[in-house]
Amino acid sequence: MNVVLVTPVRLFAEGLAACLGSHPGISLCGTVSDLSSLRRALEVLQADAALIDVTQGVDLEEVRMLAGERPSLALVALGLHEQRQTVIRCGRAGFAGYVARTASVNELCEALSDVVAGRLACGAEISGGLLRALFRKEPHAALPALDEALTRREEEVLELIGRGLSNKEIARELHLSVATVKHHVHRVLEKLRVVRRAQAMRRVRDMPWILSLPETAWRAGAKET
Repeated sequence: MNVVLVTPVRLFAEGLAACLGSHPGISLCGTVSDLSSLRRALEVLQADAALIDVTQGVDLEEVRMLAGERPSLALVALGLHEQRQTVIRCGRAGFAGYVARTASVNELCEALSDVVAGRLACGAEISGGLLRALFRKEPHAALPALDEALTRREEEVLELIGRGLSNKEIARELHLSVATVKHHVHRVLEKLRVVRRAQAMRRVRDMPWILSLPETAWRAGAKET
């Protein structure tokens, strides 16, 4: 298992690298200081998981964007306060698992193996909170409605934003110019009443019903201008 570590604390990074080096099956393939550096590193690293130090605080919007860009990369929150709402927020942001602040190195390695294998190990209270959050029915009205309905093209653009694509990638996907895509992105953000793409990605996660077109419909219109 190839793991990349994200932490701004160099001493911590070097100590953890030394500890992980003695555990068979886990290879620390890189260490970076922040999420922006992680994105660049992933262009060349073949990583199965990213172990992200959250003890210094982390921008969950950036995590959401990274999760959308790299769906096959397991994101693990390192040093998390094991509280129900904190775990739920991290899960909604795209983290596939977490390592509590009280965990040992052995527990850290077990957690990494579990996450890469698609398992989540946590206490009974956290498990219960996750299940309640999953099955709780919240009315759509709890989230703000759109001031103006999205057009079919804007829905296509928003769906691709939700998958973490850049303007250039969206332009290639929909056979449009980058300038046209920028116009649609501006209109989408305006209608969603957000200012950042990461916020639009979150809105797609929280309000999936705003993308009303089935895949076959928006694919069929992909060559329209």
